[in-house]
Amino acid sequence: MPRDTKGYTLIELIVVIVLLGMIFTLTAPKFRDAILTDNLKSTTRKLVGKIKALRSKTIQNHEAQILRFDLESNMYWVESADMTEEGRAFARKKNADYFPSGIRIADIWIKGTGKKMTGETSILFTKKGYVQESVIHLESEDGREFTLILNTFLPRVKVLDSYIEFEDL
Repeated sequence: MPRDTKGYTLIELIVVIVLLGMIFTLTAPKFRDAILTDNLKSTTRKLVGKIKALRSKTIQNHEAQILRFDLESNMYWVESADMTEEGRAFARKKNADYFPSGIRIADIWIKGTGKKMTGETSILFTKKGYVQESVIHLESEDGREFTLILNTFLPRVKVLDSYIEFEDL
């Protein structure tokens, strides 16, 4: 009988399967973490949700609201525009949301105010749901950045997965 060898031996198949198993074992945790626990994406989604809810609340209650940011403490909270100083301090203490470790606000640009990189800044939401035209830049420790664009009249927050200067918009 002529012997044509047109296949793989059992040893060759076992070696390939073992190598694939090792590669999968080493890359699966990183792949899972990137997909399931991307703090930058989840923080961006949470902030966009907060902005949408705040805009709806101002329209529903006919009450101006302020979204405040403390860029050094890496936190944000909501205040009513007509709160007293005491009420503002309470709102900050009680309602502040902190960004997860490794995520921070790079800067915030607000039309008429300019770019802020330190200290506190705020974005006003009017009684009719209008918002100050703003650009929020979020960044992660690994260098990735997101740009959130708040347009005065549009209810949608535009999210870009890179750092875009407000002059380029």
